[in-house]
Amino acid sequence: MKKLINAPEAVLAEALAGMAAAHPSLEVDAENKVIRRAGGMRLGKVALLSGGGSGHEPLHGGFVGFGMLDAACPGEVFTSPVPGQMLNAAQAVDGGAGVLFIVKNYTGDVLNFQMAAELATEEGVLVETVLVDDDVAVKDSTWTAGRRGTGATVFVEKIAGALAEQGADLASVAETARHVNASSRSFAVALTACSTPASGKPGFDLPEDEIEVGVGIHGEPGRSREKIRPASEIVATALAAILDDMPLADGDGTIVMVNGLGATPLLELYVVFNDVAAALRAKGIVIARSLVGNYITSLDMAGVSITVCKSDPAMLALWDAPVSTPALRWGI
Repeated sequence: MKKLINAPEAVLAEALAGMAAAHPSLEVDAENKVIRRAGGMRLGKVALLSGGGSGHEPLHGGFVGFGMLDAACPGEVFTSPVPGQMLNAAQAVDGGAGVLFIVKNYTGDVLNFQMAAELATEEGVLVETVLVDDDVAVKDSTWTAGRRGTGATVFVEKIAGALAEQGADLASVAETARHVNASSRSFAVALTACSTPASGKPGFDLPEDEIEVGVGIHGEPGRSREKIRPASEIVATALAAILDDMPLADGDGTIVMVNGLGATPLLELYVVFNDVAAALRAKGIVIARSLVGNYITSLDMAGVSITVCKSDPAMLALWDAPVSTPALRWGI
C-alpha cells in the first residue's frame, strides 16, 4: 500500500505538527497530544471535549473551534487516547462552568474517558459525559457493548457546541447533546478495506465484487457481505435499517449527512445523496439541513455512511448558529 508518510511511528506527531502549522486558530500541545482553541479557556462557558483514535479525520481535531469543540484528544491510529491526555485537556479548557465529554461508544474510549472524568472530578472539574451510539448496523461487536458511535458525533458536537456558545449551563448542554444522539441513526457500507500505516496492508479481505454492509469505522464487520450493486440499492438498504429503528412520519424534518469514509470521490457522494433525497422525499420526509463530504473517515476506506437526525426548530436554530473550525465553517 502506498502512503504519504515518512515513518509509521511518526505519523501522529507529524500530522499534529502539520495541523498546527496549517491552522493558527488552534493550539496543538504535541507533548500531551491535545488540540485546543487558541486563546485559552473561556471563563464561564461550558467546554466541550472529545477525542478518539486517529485515522478518522477531520474528526475530532478538525472540529475544534468556535461553535463546536474546545479541545480534542487524538490517540494513535485506531487507538483510544489515554486518560492523562483527557485530564490535561479538561483542565486546560475548564472555565469554571464544567466540561462535557463527548464519547463515541467504543470500549477503549468509554473506559478511558470514564477514568479521565473521575480524575478530573477529583481535581475539582465538573464533568458530564454523553455517549454517542447511533450506528444501527449491529448491536454488539468486538469493539463495543451496544451500538457503535459514528456519524451522529458530528451532529452532537455542532449542536451542543452552539448551545454552549450561547452560555447555557452544563446540564442543559448535556441534555441537548443526548437528545441529538437519541434522534440520530447511522449506517455505513464499505467498498474496500482500509490499511493502517503500521500494517501497510488492508485490514480485512474484501473481494473486488463484494461490499461490507454495516461496516464500522475501524473496519469492523457489519451485518453481511454482499455483491456490489447500484448506489440506489445500497441507499435503500441503509435507509431501511435507519427507518426501521427510527420511524419517521410524513412531514418530519431531518438533518442528513452523506459521509465519505476516506477514499470516496465527492462525485459518488453526491450520487448517494441524490438517492437519499429521492427516497426520503417519496416518504414525505423533509431534509431541512444537509452535509455531503468527508467528516468521519476510516483512513483510506472507500465507502459511505448515512446519518439521519430527526430535527426540531430548536435543533435547527443551533445547527444554523455560527461555527468556525478547520472542517466546518458557516455564519462567520
